[in-house]
Amino acid sequence: MKRRLLAAGCFAAAFAGSALAADMPLGPARAPAYVPFFTWNGFYIGVNGGYGFGRSNWTDTVTLLSTGGFDTTGGLIGGTVGYNVQFGGWVLGIETDVAWSNLKGSATINCVGTCQTSNEWLGTARTRIGYAFDRFMPYITGGAAFGGIKGTLGGIGTFSETEVGWTWGAGIEYAFAERWSAKVEYLYVDLGRANCNVTCSGGNPIEATFTTNLVRGGVNFRF
Repeated sequence: MKRRLLAAGCFAAAFAGSALAADMPLGPARAPAYVPFFTWNGFYIGVNGGYGFGRSNWTDTVTLLSTGGFDTTGGLIGGTVGYNVQFGGWVLGIETDVAWSNLKGSATINCVGTCQTSNEWLGTARTRIGYAFDRFMPYITGGAAFGGIKGTLGGIGTFSETEVGWTWGAGIEYAFAERWSAKVEYLYVDLGRANCNVTCSGGNPIEATFTTNLVRGGVNFRF
């Protein structure tokens, strides 16, 4: 009887050991993969390019005769530098850019010959406020604008001035890699009034306004 009980105990112990061994994992346990949280913090540089369409208007400051608003169109391409700080989902940043521009247009109404306005270069210095959905960030932006305005009064004279104005707009940026992102944005720019003096006009001083709408894309690299 004792031998039978001993044999039964040994069998039960062996069976339990086999079942426990079958439930044990093969090899060492692996830690769960860590997926880092994406951040927009830090400096970045980039390139941008796009298209502008706006209006210009020449006005005689004495007679108040005007060409009326006429269209200006053209392309732009340039560089960008910026810095972001992220607080939770909110991203605050500053950004500046300078672009070569060939925005221009002309009018003949109330103008001796042809009155042409050209924007030879254009830059901005803006704040950005965005909200990050991980790698996707819509934002609004606004600040100062500055650019070179050249006026040509057909066959009489020319003037060239650097004007300072303002800009505002909005955009969307997406980080398609750890350090790379792409954006699309719209900006409205007002560079105020440039002046064509007596030497330029051959008569009364003239003021020329310049506003434009920019639609452009860009690619940034973060450090």
